[in-house]
Amino acid sequence: MPSSPLTALPWIWLSLLLALCLQVMPLAEGWQVWRPDWLGLMLIYWCMAAPDRVGVFHGFVLGILLDLIEGATLGQNALALSLLAFLSALVYPRFRAYSLLQQSLLILVLLGLSQLTEQWLRTLFGPFSMHLSFLLPSLIGAVLWPWLATMFRAMERRLAGVH
Repeated sequence: MPSSPLTALPWIWLSLLLALCLQVMPLAEGWQVWRPDWLGLMLIYWCMAAPDRVGVFHGFVLGILLDLIEGATLGQNALALSLLAFLSALVYPRFRAYSLLQQSLLILVLLGLSQLTEQWLRTLFGPFSMHLSFLLPSLIGAVLWPWLATMFRAMERRLAGVH
């Protein structure tokens, strides 16, 4: 598989750090539940687009950074994002053959499992919450997936045509 300019490591890290910034960007009190899991979406995208360059290590490093920024228990987000990257690597061979709708459903499952893991860890180390609203970012991420994947593929084609 030839390397395209979009799959160069600096571009990958830049987009992952941008997703990290979007993940921790302050929102009004009632709007936080509606924030998509930007970091999870971007990690899944790169695990699927460049599986030889992005994997569990990236999920772990980004999770540790997210833990430090949010002040969460160290390793909580690292475990959730590492698990997400691992599951993405497991489904990678089949994922690329799916239509965008099927991919969105799989994104819903992957992000949902990550959110469930994160919620479980929060209940172990913090206040217990009985709401299912913590799954809303997974649903929103699944709805955004076709747009995100199409946008990045178009950027990749455009950058490949430039060079």
